[in-house]
Amino acid sequence: MDPRLADNLRHWDETVSHHASSRFYDVEGFLAGGCSLLPIEREALGDVAGKSLLHLQCHFGLDTLSWARRGARVTGLDFSPNAIAEARSLARRAGLDARFVESEVTRAPDALDGERFDVVFTSWGVLGWLPDVGAWARAVAACLKPGGLFYLAELHPTILLFDDPEAEGGPLTRRFGYFHELEPIVEETEGTYAEPEARLENERRVSWIYEVGQVVNALIDAGLQLERLEEHDATCCAIVPGLVQGDDRMWRLPEGELSLPLSFSIRARLPDR
Repeated sequence: MDPRLADNLRHWDETVSHHASSRFYDVEGFLAGGCSLLPIEREALGDVAGKSLLHLQCHFGLDTLSWARRGARVTGLDFSPNAIAEARSLARRAGLDARFVESEVTRAPDALDGERFDVVFTSWGVLGWLPDVGAWARAVAACLKPGGLFYLAELHPTILLFDDPEAEGGPLTRRFGYFHELEPIVEETEGTYAEPEARLENERRVSWIYEVGQVVNALIDAGLQLERLEEHDATCCAIVPGLVQGDDRMWRLPEGELSLPLSFSIRARLPDR
């Protein structure tokens, strides 16, 4: 394995137990009948009943199982063995039919023995862990049936360009330019987005920031046809301090602040052959 991915694997393996017990993920609420999916995700995919759905980089499977609860025939894939073990346990506890596969995302076609799906879904903090967005896009295409739908909801690269003002002791300041060399960002910081106070032995993680155009072009080059690209003023979590959570569970800048795109989403389809 690429040593940068190995760093990330050790980090994500360790986060699983913290995240599964966190208020952020609210597993108990899910087991009581809740849905972890955000409105923009549910609206984008619509009725999934009876459809085969592959969730790439599924972490410990909460969203995967939320799609199962909505009637999809689901498969979740993640490179973390701890995440896959937790996902399988959660499926049993919830009484939901789901398959979970351990694999690095660009190797998904082989891990799934060439199986293709009606829907491929992935969301929130997935692209930044990939050293090669082109290989990722080709894996997406290889997992779709002809005519199949791909959906991505992701943090907008613009908001990732800034330092955390609390960490830096000052106002929000720009850390990178939008157009930059594709060098990885190596960080060793305490906690996680879901458990800021978590103490981890494996804090080192390596990430990349991709321009929206790079993501779109990678999917087009892989053979997908773009149906819709949207930028949103809201995101899935308090990625920077000062965001306010709305009734839709999405986080936004306070009213009166200059607006910034906080996330984007893509719908694309593999053409019928």
